[in-house]
Amino acid sequence: MANDRNEPRSGTYDKAKGRVKEAVGKVKERTGQVLADRELEDEGLAQQGEGKVDRAKGAVKNAAQDVKQAVRGGVNALRGRKGRGH
Repeated sequence: MANDRNEPRSGTYDKAKGRVKEAVGKVKERTGQVLADRELEDEGLAQQGEGKVDRAKGAVKNAAQDVKQAVRGGVNALRGRKGRGH
């Protein structure tokens, strides 16, 4: 189950979560600018930064999964060649 604390989230989930954080942060930043509320503006900027980190983490997870699948495919190909007497 994806919500289980022991199971890692997918890279796609992290990337989506990051985009949401960035969007909410942008709204907070703009609202802070309009209201001259520096604290809200700073909170928005910080949230945008968190979102960028989440998106990067998701991209790394996806890349690692791609590498893992490629290695598995290579290992399986080698096993198949070995079984044929090569």
